[in-house]
Amino acid sequence: MKKLFAMLFAIIAVLAVGCGNTSSNNSEDDHVDSAVLDLARPVQPPADFAGKRVLVAFFSRTGENFEVGYIEKGNTHIIAEQIAEIAHADRIFEIQTVNPYPADYQEMTKVAKEEQATEARPTLATRVEDMELYDVIYLGYPIWYQNLPMPVYTFLESYDFTGKTIIPFCTGMGNAMSGMEADIPLFAKGAQLRQGFGTQGKFVHNSPDQAKLEVANWLASLGYTN
Repeated sequence: MKKLFAMLFAIIAVLAVGCGNTSSNNSEDDHVDSAVLDLARPVQPPADFAGKRVLVAFFSRTGENFEVGYIEKGNTHIIAEQIAEIAHADRIFEIQTVNPYPADYQEMTKVAKEEQATEARPTLATRVEDMELYDVIYLGYPIWYQNLPMPVYTFLESYDFTGKTIIPFCTGMGNAMSGMEADIPLFAKGAQLRQGFGTQGKFVHNSPDQAKLEVANWLASLGYTN
């Protein structure tokens, strides 16, 4: 009986952690193959971002990952670097925990599920000491059990975001966000929220150049131009 429960838990964990909106189409054939922005030319920010300082903050995980095996750079990390490059961010910051997550995928899912059940706030290893300098924060994370990883909530509750704009982005099993990003202003005091971006972690890992085109198209929808 214990073995049966263990097998069932493993199946559920694979389906749940890293998943995006399960109603989305997961086919890589649906991804774009061109960008509205010409990445070989200078990219200008939206008019309402002019003169504002931009921070790209992200939580990502290395080790054994869903569908892609062992990786040394997380899928969300890849997207964060692409956003920082295209949007000419002033700084990129990785959200890291004092206690790292297990490299083994199944062990990690157990920890993630326990943290979510208890609404844990894992202690972070570093912080943005000069957060007051940034006006626009791109916030990235993988989707864990249809939610933001708990360290991201620690990050959101660690600063005063009054007058700042948060723009979420995520990687997961599908081509969509989970819907939980709408609650970010409840945890990030004073923040305004802009349209987010979600894409498949497997797609980012296997086709980073094509993923960059999708990032460019999303940024164009926010008002970035050549």
